[in-house]
Amino acid sequence: MAEKKIGVAVWGAGWVSTEHLKAYDRNPHCEVVAVGSRRESSAREKAALAGLDATKLAFYTDYDALLSDERVDALSICTPNHLHVEEGVKAAAAGKHFIIEKPIALDLDGLRQLRDAVRKAQVKTVVSFVLHWNPSFLNTKRLLDAGVIGKIFYAECDYWHEISDWYGGWEWVRTKASGGSSFLAAGCHAVDALLWFVGSPIVEVAAFSGGWDKRFEYPATEVAIVRFASGTVGKLSSSFDCQLPYSFNVDLLGDKGTIRDNRIWAKELLPGQTKWAEIPTILPDSGDVEHHPFEGEIDHFIECILGDKESEVSVEACVHAHEVCIAMDMSAEKGGEIVRLPLLD
Repeated sequence: MAEKKIGVAVWGAGWVSTEHLKAYDRNPHCEVVAVGSRRESSAREKAALAGLDATKLAFYTDYDALLSDERVDALSICTPNHLHVEEGVKAAAAGKHFIIEKPIALDLDGLRQLRDAVRKAQVKTVVSFVLHWNPSFLNTKRLLDAGVIGKIFYAECDYWHEISDWYGGWEWVRTKASGGSSFLAAGCHAVDALLWFVGSPIVEVAAFSGGWDKRFEYPATEVAIVRFASGTVGKLSSSFDCQLPYSFNVDLLGDKGTIRDNRIWAKELLPGQTKWAEIPTILPDSGDVEHHPFEGEIDHFIECILGDKESEVSVEACVHAHEVCIAMDMSAEKGGEIVRLPLLD
């Protein structure tokens, strides 16, 4: 008897949704059964771009109707930021496993609501911190786990991405109500990366904001000094009004060596080293969603469902990264006042 495939759907027809559809279609354990958006024409366009057969799909303009489709076991939520909490809570209540694009919430109340809804429903979730499947990041994590640079005492990460009216979601991402802040809207990728690499929660932040592009309803540039429970100190920054190519900088200083992006300095590992050792690999050096490793993320999500296991980037696991973003925004609004974490009970 053929294995019953997991029926999946994608809700939202933004830039990233096409990559979710393509990745689901490549996975042998699932079948795309539905695509939804506020406009049916947008949903059909995304399905066509992903190369799917429209005659085998249901198209929805009503989210509740999509969730009521018994063929849908799991879905990706790819809508604007301010809709994520309500849609995630509804998906959990309907018993649907889901991937949710970041940020999962724009405030503490929403973060608590979504966390509690997932806890109650016991559904499998993945937050779309897709760089966990970037080859350079995987190399870095393996080197850290092997103790190549020893104990990290200083760490920093920067998300620098010039975002303007070229971006399809410009009209909502630039607003405080829908975009949230520089860190919440996208700089949260840097927060997640640093937490993953250091392996310790952040307990204190002090942040300042700035930038020049007044089309944003929030400061487009923000920087913070952070302290981890392990004693490690670090820096995080996010800038949307920077004037340079997309840059995602990672610097990790350990007591036995240093990692800077895909370069390593580790004399114990490499005796006689006189220059940085560079690993030829795929870097997180593009903001284009086609460059992002969604196939790895989707495959992981399906594995979690089939294996009844929790993801390292589940909603529960990623609450802290969002707390840190909110804490940094709170600190910046108060002129750099130290904010201590956790913020949720």
